[in-house]
Amino acid sequence: MLALRLARGSHPLVLLRRLLVAAASAGVGFLFLCTLGYAVGHPGGSLLRLLWCAVPLAATVHFAVAVARTDPSTRPRPGLSSVGLGPGKLAAIAAASTAVACTLGSTVALGAYLHLRGDITGLPYDGAAAHLLEADQPLPPAAALTLLAILPVTASAAAGLALRPRKETPKKSTAERRANAVPLGLPWGITLVTAGLAMESWASRGTPSSAIPLPGHPDSSPAGVLVGWMLTAFGLAVAGPALTHLCGRLLQCARPGAARLLAGRVLMAEARRIGRPLGVVCAVASAMIAASVLYGDEAGPHPFGPLTGLGAALVTSCTVATLLTAALESKHARGETTAAMLRLGTPAKVLRASAALRAAAVLAVFAPLTWGIAELAALPLTG
Repeated sequence: MLALRLARGSHPLVLLRRLLVAAASAGVGFLFLCTLGYAVGHPGGSLLRLLWCAVPLAATVHFAVAVARTDPSTRPRPGLSSVGLGPGKLAAIAAASTAVACTLGSTVALGAYLHLRGDITGLPYDGAAAHLLEADQPLPPAAALTLLAILPVTASAAAGLALRPRKETPKKSTAERRANAVPLGLPWGITLVTAGLAMESWASRGTPSSAIPLPGHPDSSPAGVLVGWMLTAFGLAVAGPALTHLCGRLLQCARPGAARLLAGRVLMAEARRIGRPLGVVCAVASAMIAASVLYGDEAGPHPFGPLTGLGAALVTSCTVATLLTAALESKHARGETTAAMLRLGTPAKVLRASAALRAAAVLAVFAPLTWGIAELAALPLTG
């Protein structure tokens, strides 16, 4: 009840972010129900289709956690502990708010699925997708509710774990703080990306019988290709903070001015917060480029079904929204510093130039990386 009261009195932008989480949850729930409907009529490939739904599920959970982290109601404030709202209670409220948003989306997904199947009549477009959604097969209620509960439970648990109170660590020296400040995931990220590309190359020689069929497109790539891409995506997420930190260092090379120095310092300070979402967006973009190469006009007819497009749209929109949410969180985190600089007489154009330089540096490093990984991923599959 407290989570609902806080949601009702929230800022419109906060409510918009929660509605976006609910919309993404509705899309994932609809994919789960479509997979269940297909499994009733075709038991053979149901597990593989369900595994494919794990990709948009993970993207939606990642977005829901990012929204929970930026929720003003979850930030510790003076005086809240005295009324029983300590860090642990605020984490529970964030988990409850995430569960409410995801449950709303799952409910909308159930209603839309039953409506398009023709089980709910009296509204426009009832039964419009009866053939696609296997309307001639009965839908098991227990299985449907179980699948719809996966996302709310997973997202709320992830939000609670992400915002749980940490134990206080002893103070460290300045040298020790600087050595933790530098992200150390670049070697592991390179290793995972290399392993993923090697897995894709090895799996490209597989047979169609080992494929994970996409919803609406049964003849997809071998299962090992998807596993390889997931390794590549995880490697880019691990390497993202170190690459962002590197962007900040590059901006400060060769006697920088005030704008470059400020831009580099901000990137280095916020590398952990925005680096992982940047790596995930890089992985998704490289997958989209590789897919356009594989399924282009020169590669022959490879039709994508509407549910495949829905899954791809969910993954793309959730990863981009997560990156924007992390950037907003970063802006709020340095709000007091920015206000102090303005009070001291720092020109606003310097701050705008610093933001433009940060965006340009990140684009200059991550854009070629995305294109190169996409070409390497598509090379063994087109050869």
